[in-house]
Amino acid sequence: MRIVLLGAPGSGKGTQSQRLVERVHIPQISTGDLLRSAVSRGTELGRQAREAMEGGRLVDDSLVLGMIRERVAEPDTRRGFILDGFPRNLAQAHALDHLLEAIKRPLDAVVQLEVDYRELVRRISGRRTCADCGRVFNLLTSPPGTTLCPKTGHAHRLIQRPDDNEATVAERLRVYDEKTRPLIDFYRARGLLRVIDAEGDVDAVTRRLSKVLGMPALRAPVRKKPAAARKVLKKTAASRKVAPKNTLRKKTAARTVRRSAPAKRASTATRGKRR
Repeated sequence: MRIVLLGAPGSGKGTQSQRLVERVHIPQISTGDLLRSAVSRGTELGRQAREAMEGGRLVDDSLVLGMIRERVAEPDTRRGFILDGFPRNLAQAHALDHLLEAIKRPLDAVVQLEVDYRELVRRISGRRTCADCGRVFNLLTSPPGTTLCPKTGHAHRLIQRPDDNEATVAERLRVYDEKTRPLIDFYRARGLLRVIDAEGDVDAVTRRLSKVLGMPALRAPVRKKPAAARKVLKKTAASRKVAPKNTLRKKTAARTVRRSAPAKRASTATRGKRR
């Protein structure tokens, strides 16, 4: 299953990507993560990306595509992958299309997560990122709760990205409308587009996503009880079973015979004395 998740900033792409990763065990490919990893590892693509970023320039699409090509060649992507945050415009979509065709791994579906813009403003202002593992949470819709950071083993250190405040949301949505929204028609023309309502309860959105991807609805895991507990339950259940009517009649008759037997013996002895 090879998927692209589309949607405006704050539409829940990151949250739903993480749920898909846990559900179907295919990796989420984030271009931001790829860039950071390449730079930290000092690869050739990472060196070129660092030069662009340090020079205040945008990283070329060709560099990003090169990183995606390397990533999808890794063994854990054999069963599929989830692209989150790419493509962002028509030029990138065309380039991605050619890349995946060349390696014979075309997309299976593109899902557009639709959310009202007023709700997006509310969501984005509540979004936080763990400074250590990079996982994204939302104080309103998906708070971290008691989960621990997999890198530190402690509570997540939540920070707010500079562009996740209300002052910058309007501009980000304007850029999304101009650059990214045209991808909806691009993928619709290729028969890949699925659209879901991404508002409301996060679990409900996950169910809608599962449905359009042809996946069974999510169910709570069934936890098996320990063997000792199962034996106790079986004994309890057995003791509560109602015996059949015939059995009850036999038991009742047997009790009646036992009770009447002594009385008969006594009467016989009395008759002997009288004789």
